[in-house]
Amino acid sequence: MSSESPIPNPESRAFSIPTRVYWEDTDAGGVVYHAQYVAFLERARTEWVRALGYGQDMLRLSHDLVFAVRAMRIDFRRPARLDDALQVTVSLRRCRHASVVFAQSILRDGERLLDAEVRCAALDASTFRPRAIPEPLYQQLNRLVEPGAEDE
Repeated sequence: MSSESPIPNPESRAFSIPTRVYWEDTDAGGVVYHAQYVAFLERARTEWVRALGYGQDMLRLSHDLVFAVRAMRIDFRRPARLDDALQVTVSLRRCRHASVVFAQSILRDGERLLDAEVRCAALDASTFRPRAIPEPLYQQLNRLVEPGAEDE
């Protein structure tokens, strides 16, 4: 695993971060507890937005904006185990003025362990009511939507 901060390639729409499975991530059966995958997915989305230049604190303090998960669909394919080195991927499937839909995967040595679709709403950080994504971020996000994904 690299200690470098993940920076997305501006020419690429895909983004991924490495993570490792620790003892605290596993259940009594020795595999990653299902809820822990949600934390792995959240970290990757957070790092993706940070790498675009919009950290969570900056969005909240400068733009009064937070993103909240509205819905998730997760397909668990294979278990991850203690000490596995994983890659957590993020791509943008859809971007609307007040919401985004992410496609995410977790892989081990190229083998797909999990697929997820995550729908997030843009909310006013003070009132938690829906609001528009700031225009510069909205434009940047729209350039990163996977080709053909809007049609799905």
